[in-house]
Amino acid sequence: MGLLRDELLKSIWHAFTALDVDQSGKVSKSQLKVLSHNLCTVMKIPHDPVALEQHFKDDDEGPVSNQGYMPYLNRFILDKVRDNFDLLEFNNVCWTLCFKKNINMSHLLISNDDAFKVWCIFNFLSEDRYPLVIITEEIEYFLWKLMEAMGGIWNQERFDDYKLMLNRKQQCLIAWELIELVGMGHFSKGMNRQTLSMGISEVFQELILDVLRQGYMMKKGHKRKNWTERWFVLGPNSMSYYVSEDLTDKKGDILLDRNCCVESLPDKEGKKCLFIVKCSDKSFEISASDKKRKQEWIQAIQTCIQLLRLGLPSPHREARLRRRELRQKQQAEQGELEERMRLLQIANENKHRQLESMRKKLEEAAATATLEEQRRKQTQTDLQDRYRTDLEREKMVRQQMEEQVAQKSSELEQYLQRVRELEDMYHRLEDALEDERQARQDEEIMRKLQTRLLEEESAKRAELEQIHLQQQRAISQTQAEKQELESERLAKEMALQAAMLQLERLERERHGALEQYEEVRMKLEQAANKTKSWKDKVAKHEGLVRLIQPGK
Repeated sequence: MGLLRDELLKSIWHAFTALDVDQSGKVSKSQLKVLSHNLCTVMKIPHDPVALEQHFKDDDEGPVSNQGYMPYLNRFILDKVRDNFDLLEFNNVCWTLCFKKNINMSHLLISNDDAFKVWCIFNFLSEDRYPLVIITEEIEYFLWKLMEAMGGIWNQERFDDYKLMLNRKQQCLIAWELIELVGMGHFSKGMNRQTLSMGISEVFQELILDVLRQGYMMKKGHKRKNWTERWFVLGPNSMSYYVSEDLTDKKGDILLDRNCCVESLPDKEGKKCLFIVKCSDKSFEISASDKKRKQEWIQAIQTCIQLLRLGLPSPHREARLRRRELRQKQQAEQGELEERMRLLQIANENKHRQLESMRKKLEEAAATATLEEQRRKQTQTDLQDRYRTDLEREKMVRQQMEEQVAQKSSELEQYLQRVRELEDMYHRLEDALEDERQARQDEEIMRKLQTRLLEEESAKRAELEQIHLQQQRAISQTQAEKQELESERLAKEMALQAAMLQLERLERERHGALEQYEEVRMKLEQAANKTKSWKDKVAKHEGLVRLIQPGK
C-alpha cells in the first residue's frame, strides 16, 4: 500500500498543479471540493459530504496550498484507499485535468492515448520528490526499453550527446518535456507512428500494467478437452487469457501463488512444446508455438512464482528500487566526496592564507632585521665604550674584593682556631662528665654495700637477742639441766663471742664503707665543681667566638 500511495500522490499532484492557474501554489476551495469528490468517486471511497463541506467551507481564509490540502487528502481519501478500483481510470481522471493546460498535441507524432501512457510511465520512473522530475538515468532506461520494444537499435552515442546538452540545462525533465521528447521522434527516427505507438504500449504494459509477458498460445479445455488458441497475459500474481490481443473478451485467470509450479510436458495428442501450470485447485496444460517461446514462458512463470514466495515486487519495480538505491548510494558517496573536496579546498585556502601571512611576516621580519642590524651596530659601539668603562671599574672592584677576601680569610682562620679550641674544651668537658658519671656509679655501689652490711648487722643483733633469751630460760631450769645447760651456755658464749667478734668486724667494715662513701662523695663534688668550671669556660669561649665570626 505504501508504493500505491506514492503513485496516487504523483497523479494527484499533477491535477492539483493544473488547477493552480496563476502558479501561486494555491487552489481555490471550490475546485478542491470538486477534485476531492471526483477522486472519491473513481477510487470507490464512500463520500463524506459533511467532512468535505466542513473542511472546504467558504470563509475568509482564501485558497488552500498543497500542504494545506494534504491533511484532508491523507485522512479522508488516501487512508481509505483499497485495491478495488481501476488504477488506469484514476490516472485518466488526473490526466484529463492536467494535459490540455500543459501540452499541445498537434505537432507530435503520438496520439493522446500514447501521451497518457508516457505520462503514466513518467510518474512511475520519476523521483519521489516534488516538483516531479525524471533524471537522465531513468530517461535512458525508458528510451532503451522503448527502442527494444520497437525492435530498433539503441544509439548510445546519440543519447550521450543529448545527455550532455541536458546536463548544461537542468539535468532532468518534467512530464510534458518527456512527452514532447518521445512525440517529436528524436530517438525513433525511421520508425512510423504505428511502430512508435506499439512500442509505447508494450513498455506501458510492462511497467504500469505489470505485464511480464504476453502472446498467443494453445490451451487445453477442462470440460471438452479441446485445444483453443488464446491471448495470454502474464502478471505478477496471475496469468489471464483472452480471445484476442485487443483484451476485450476475457476468458479466465490462472491465479498464481507461492504453492504453484510450472513443469515441462512431453509431446502428446499431436501437440508440441507443452508445459503445465499446477495450482492448488486445478492445472492448466498449454502449448507454445516453438521451443524457444516455451522456455521463455516457463522461465517467466517460474520467476513470478519465486517472487511471490519471496514477497518481492515485480522485476521492473525491483529494478527501479535497485536503481534508486544505487543512485542514493552514489549521491551519498558524491556528497561525501564533495564534502571532502570542500574540506580540502578550505584547507588549501587556509594553507594559502597561512603562506601569504608567512610571506608578509617574512618581509616584515626582513625589514625588522635590517633595522635591528643597524640598531645592533650602534648598540655594539655604545656597548664597547660602556664595556671599556665597566672593565676599568671592574678592575678596581676586583682589587677591593681581593683585599676584603684576604681580610676575611684571616678572620676565618682565627674563627677556625677558636672552633678547634672550643672542640677541645668540649672533649675535656665530656671526659669530666664521664668521670662524674663513674663517681655516681661508685657511690651507688657503696650505698648498696652499706645497706647490705646494715642488714647483716641487724640479723646478728636479732640472733644475739635470741641467744640471750635462751640463756634466761636455761637459768630457770633445774640444776641438772643447769649443768647441762652450763656446758651449752659455754658453747653458746663462745658462739656469742665469735658473733660479737664478727659484729665488730662488720662494724669496722661499715665504718670503712662510710669512709669510702665520704671519699666518693668528695670526688663527686670535685667533679661537679670541675664540670661547672669547664661549662663557664665553654660559655666564655662561645661568647668570644660569636664576637669574631667572619662577616658579622
